Amino acid sequence: MLTPEQLVASQKANMETLYGLTTKAFEGVEKLVELNLQATKAALDESAVHTQAVLSVKDAQELIALQASLFQPLAEKTAAYSRHLYDIASGTGVEFSKAFEGKVAEGQAQFAAIVDNAAKNAPAGSETAVAMMKSAVAAANNAFESVQKAVKQASDVAEANFNTMTTTATNAAKSAGAAAKKR
Repeated sequence: MLTPEQLVASQKANMETLYGLTTKAFEGVEKLVELNLQATKAALDESAVHTQAVLSVKDAQELIALQASLFQPLAEKTAAYSRHLYDIASGTGVEFSKAFEGKVAEGQAQFAAIVDNAAKNAPAGSETAVAMMKSAVAAANNAFESVQKAVKQASDVAEANFNTMTTTATNAAKSAGAAAKKR
């Protein structure tokens, strides 16, 4: 049984965790807002420059060359924006994962302590039931660790795929821009 002091300590720890996660979530939102403000400001500045360039075009050939020269930087900026966005999201996700894993580990330790305490106080002849309970707890812990490893591997694969996609898109934009300049 938990004592009132243990319950209060548990609630305090939960509130501190909640406060920490809320702070991390707000930090992620602040980074996202800052990224979007920077991107918007840059887009407005580039739009003004582009408009001036379009207004100074003298013929259709020059207009086509101008448009082609803008495609590659746009693709690179889009890829950079996506990368920053991904970094913000994954960084915030990592913080939440760490907190979750810590709470799960804490819960597993508490449950193991309860099982051990119950085993010590179990009546004679219940050794088999106690052993089965300890085995079930160990199996559950192993299963959770396996799921954590699988999620980590899936995250690593997703990040690698994202990086490959970004590189491919940037290279395609470079190729398209170079082909347009040759015309």
